[in-house]
Amino acid sequence: MTSVFDAATAVSSLGPADGRYAADLSDGWLIGGGLNGGYLLATLARAVRATLPDKPDPLAISAHYLSASRPGPAEVDVRVLREGGTVATAAAELRQGDDLRISALATYGDLVRLAGGPDDVRTTASPPDLPAPDDCVPNSVAPVDLEAASLLQRFDMRFHPDDVGWAVGEPNDSGVMRAWFRLEDDRDPDPLSLLLVLDALPPVTFTYGAMGWAPTIELTAHVRALPAPGWLRVTHASRNMAGGLFEEDCEVWDSAGRLVAQARQLARMPRPV
Repeated sequence: MTSVFDAATAVSSLGPADGRYAADLSDGWLIGGGLNGGYLLATLARAVRATLPDKPDPLAISAHYLSASRPGPAEVDVRVLREGGTVATAAAELRQGDDLRISALATYGDLVRLAGGPDDVRTTASPPDLPAPDDCVPNSVAPVDLEAASLLQRFDMRFHPDDVGWAVGEPNDSGVMRAWFRLEDDRDPDPLSLLLVLDALPPVTFTYGAMGWAPTIELTAHVRALPAPGWLRVTHASRNMAGGLFEEDCEVWDSAGRLVAQARQLARMPRPV
């Protein structure tokens, strides 16, 4: 069966080899004043994958969010800028009618071909220290002001107990959010779904009691390896909130303990919906 994520991010070609794709953006991914940025990025990335079948995996994507996307028809235009032996770079735009929603630059390759082997890893990064999923706090206990967000029904998140004081009016001012993650129908993670995960947790501003919709201005994602099946561990963190903006750094670790995706985004401080 087709997973909910795959169905919601599906694209179809609008013509032979012209890089134009139709999408039907689902209302099941709403949060705040629009559709979730990670969901939109995964939809755009699927169109780029269809344009570059020999290089199926997003290695790096930098996306600028120009306006909030709404449920309904959309079009993704992909233009290949350069295609080499191992990587290719393309520009992509997601539009709804006359409105440009996202403009992105993406580099794609084949993570299997690029990998130097399972032992070719040198890192000083460490996965987040999380209790077992059953000992963490599920997103099903979201506060009332988040219950209407259809996005929260799309996955199972289990938050570190130390990071959810904001949900009961007791923020800890840490600027850190940690959680287990898996899609609602237990679909195993892959490079496209990692783009969703990089923007799935609530904004870290919540840990300071700054609640509300935090629109993304720009997000740069790096996919570092094919993820192993099973739960993912995710960390969002911010070190600077100033001038009405904040940065949010994200790491995603797979069930084998490998860092498989990273991102940094710049977003507006939360605003009322």
